[in-house]
Amino acid sequence: MKLLVLCMLLFCEATFCFRMASAEIYFSKSHVWVKVDGDSGTIGITDYAQGILGDVVFDDLPEVGDHYKKDDAVLLLEGVATARAFLIPVSGKITDTNTGLENSPELVNEEPFLGGWLVKMKLSNPSELSSLMTKTAYDQMISDLNE
Repeated sequence: MKLLVLCMLLFCEATFCFRMASAEIYFSKSHVWVKVDGDSGTIGITDYAQGILGDVVFDDLPEVGDHYKKDDAVLLLEGVATARAFLIPVSGKITDTNTGLENSPELVNEEPFLGGWLVKMKLSNPSELSSLMTKTAYDQMISDLNE
């Protein structure tokens, strides 16, 4: 059983790396990721963050067309363990929300980097990406938190 779990984790990590290779991905200290493709970004929470929330049971996402500034607390997720408003890691205009989460909020837990994305944005200030971390730096931050 442990071997099966280990294999599944390795497969998920490999799948994550493969799918993210075609776009740049950045991480915030508040455990939010943004996958950048041109002047657009897809935003979600990390696996670490979903683990803290527990099973996600509710989301309150911004409306398409709304404009937000970096670090606005607008991504509200409620889990069985806690509720939290996550910070938008970049400024921009919301172009899409993951409506699939309305009926299946568990996707945030099951696929935080794929089907569990939260919003898509048109970036208004791409230079803000320089204040975010690479996956390597984020992984090191998580490692330090776990020590």
